[in-house]
Amino acid sequence: MARLARFVAAAVLAATAATATGDASVLMSEIGRQNNQSLLWGPYKPNLYFGVRPRVPKSLWTGLMWGRIEDFNDVKDGLRYTCEQGEDIHGYGWDEYDARTGGVQTIHDEGNKIDITTSFVKIPGGTHGGSWAVRINGELHENAPENSKTVVYYYLAQEDAGDLEVHGEGSEVGFKGDVTFTGKSESLGDYKLFFTEGKGKHPTSSHEIGERRPGHVTLVSSADFEEDVIWQAKALLFQQLQIAAVAVQDEYGRDNAPPAWQVYRVPHKPGKGNSQIVQRTYEGSFEFDVIFSSGSAGVELTSKDVTKAIESTSTSFSERFSAIFDLKAPFQAEKYQKFGKSMFSNLLGGVGYFYGQQMIDRSYASEYDEEDEGFWEEAAAARELKKQKLEGPYELFTSVPSRPFFPRGFLWDEGFHLAPIADWDMDLTLQIVKSWFNTMDNDGWIPREQILGPEARTKVPEEFQVQYPHYANPPTLFLVIEDFMERLRKTNGTQPLGRESLAQGHRKQLHTAHLDNHELGEDFLRKLYPLLRRQYDWFRKTQRGDIKGYDREAYSTKEGYRWRGRTETHVLTSGLDDYPRPQPPHPGELHVDLMAWVGLMTKSLRNIADALGLQEDATELSKNLDAIEHNLNDLHWSEKDGCYCDATVDAFEEHQLVCHKGYVSLFPFLVGLLKPNDAKLGKTLDLIADEEHLWSAHGIRSLSKQDEFYGTGENYWRSPIWMPMNYMIVKQLQTLAKQEGPYRNRARDMYTRLRRNLVDTVYKSWEETGFAWEQYNPETGAGQRTQHFTGWTSLIVKIMAMDDVSGHARDEL
Repeated sequence: MARLARFVAAAVLAATAATATGDASVLMSEIGRQNNQSLLWGPYKPNLYFGVRPRVPKSLWTGLMWGRIEDFNDVKDGLRYTCEQGEDIHGYGWDEYDARTGGVQTIHDEGNKIDITTSFVKIPGGTHGGSWAVRINGELHENAPENSKTVVYYYLAQEDAGDLEVHGEGSEVGFKGDVTFTGKSESLGDYKLFFTEGKGKHPTSSHEIGERRPGHVTLVSSADFEEDVIWQAKALLFQQLQIAAVAVQDEYGRDNAPPAWQVYRVPHKPGKGNSQIVQRTYEGSFEFDVIFSSGSAGVELTSKDVTKAIESTSTSFSERFSAIFDLKAPFQAEKYQKFGKSMFSNLLGGVGYFYGQQMIDRSYASEYDEEDEGFWEEAAAARELKKQKLEGPYELFTSVPSRPFFPRGFLWDEGFHLAPIADWDMDLTLQIVKSWFNTMDNDGWIPREQILGPEARTKVPEEFQVQYPHYANPPTLFLVIEDFMERLRKTNGTQPLGRESLAQGHRKQLHTAHLDNHELGEDFLRKLYPLLRRQYDWFRKTQRGDIKGYDREAYSTKEGYRWRGRTETHVLTSGLDDYPRPQPPHPGELHVDLMAWVGLMTKSLRNIADALGLQEDATELSKNLDAIEHNLNDLHWSEKDGCYCDATVDAFEEHQLVCHKGYVSLFPFLVGLLKPNDAKLGKTLDLIADEEHLWSAHGIRSLSKQDEFYGTGENYWRSPIWMPMNYMIVKQLQTLAKQEGPYRNRARDMYTRLRRNLVDTVYKSWEETGFAWEQYNPETGAGQRTQHFTGWTSLIVKIMAMDDVSGHARDEL
């Protein structure tokens, strides 16, 4: 793609000029501008099967709808728009995708007997994020009748001030051939949207209404709507279709009704309007382009440009994927390449931009005291007062766990999402990290679930919409930030981060600008560090547990932690929802997983402070980490059970361990707080490897088979296999397999077997169902719960790319 090459070259020239003059601020400004331009547009409405928008709060956005149109129930039952579970679709999502260039998505629509392919490309240029295009292809299934009819609707909405108007040739019954929209907005300047005539057959009918409703024309319905209505594309469409259907029924009755495709048509009322619905009807397979040309780019794209861009984007993606995710034995066959591309592309293609207000209750904590016994009952009563208010607006750039079920931001999921994305595009990763920290309040709290705007709230039951400023969530973003710091330090040897020549290691691409230009990376960390510290301090203050009040014996009187916001059956804030905890709930509880997470934050923050030369902070954090490591053993280790456990107090207010062997027991190991020669590490490995407890042929169970709560109740985190925890286990086993120590050989064997089990499980289910899943059955390996869960389940790509340490590779370690 020549234009993309020129775009990157411009960034390189600017960087070189800044290096030559020594003006680092010029470099930072230019790289920031180029990053914003190349990432402005994207399929950033992941709740839709295909929806394009820019990273601008109020601007132009578009969405695709389609469905079979053979009888009068098809429009209601088979129209596709928002991603849904349970629709008769055998897999969908991105086969290839790069956030800076585009990709190809295929939707296998069994219910409508058609495959819809959206080939999306971005062409840089100008000052408004460049231009973009999508080629929409519909290919009938072999078992579909040749004359099957498909109706396609394309929705345009311009939410900010400006003009949007349609132009086309034809008559009052519809446009013939190409259709063009011209627009102007505050955020995008002048632009054109061009709908090509494309190719495909259109239906005909002998009904007398045919002259007024021919099948070969493009219909456009233009209107103006208020902000609280314009986002409801499907409802607005149905409203217009119902009016059209009633008019036909009144005129012809049921006995002389026209074919369904001639009834369900939006009225052709072209003109200006902030809402535009485009309709086309096809008989058989079809293809057309929607091309957005930015006026500031100076060049209008053509279908030939789109064809070249699609080919170039596909080639570059395949080459880059093979280089970055170099799949290791035994996963080097072509089928794993295809699987890996799909899993990663769906993760990256699930990145969205969200804007709007969210529900926050800042009075909630004052209505009851979590230090009182029976606090969870008081909490339930406080929630019933419903004192939440809409705050904001906020904006968030984030990947989503699942497009049909969780199309919004989840704080603890995001750290896992970004692990593979950081390998592919570190600059994009840092933009997402920064976006999350921009939502943090002055105290250091980040809402754990970000439900921004009315469209996002339609996917969330009312009782889960409200966010509470004393509720925490696992701080997984620290995993990503520390990884960035370590990679940045490696680009400059093992020295502390310093102001080095910006010319060193320049790879001439925006994906890694903050790694290639040391000063850029250091500047990012220095600006982020105070926010990291603020969140860390908030955690230690709001989630602190009581040690002194119950005369507990421990190395430190400060390092003990308890998740706020628990109920009798759930600790949603921990991320492990229904995992068994001490019963009944008690203000004297201490949670080992939260202690481990705070340990991870402390370790990461210390390493970053050390790298930035903040020695006073590094010294303080080292002392905190030492206290945490001691207290993990003093407060949470059960020699009798051979594992780490949650703690509570008994009837005599004495410290008591409550052991439910499973993921919670593994957390000190998962976050790397156990030393390679620690006997407790050996017992942790015993627990993981025991088939009567956690080990299965499909991965590590969330709860021991021997636990009284195994597989009971909701059974959400009480037996199933979850990818993020298994990924952390595999990573730690790999680290042990490469270190000297008494458990090296055992870790190597466990790593090899577990890695193979996980890949086989996720791949088999994907091959059979067409989907990644939220969790996997420990007995059968079948995918369970939420389908199209291409968030943290996509960690399987990193697992396939991990070193094979079996066989001859053992001698190299």
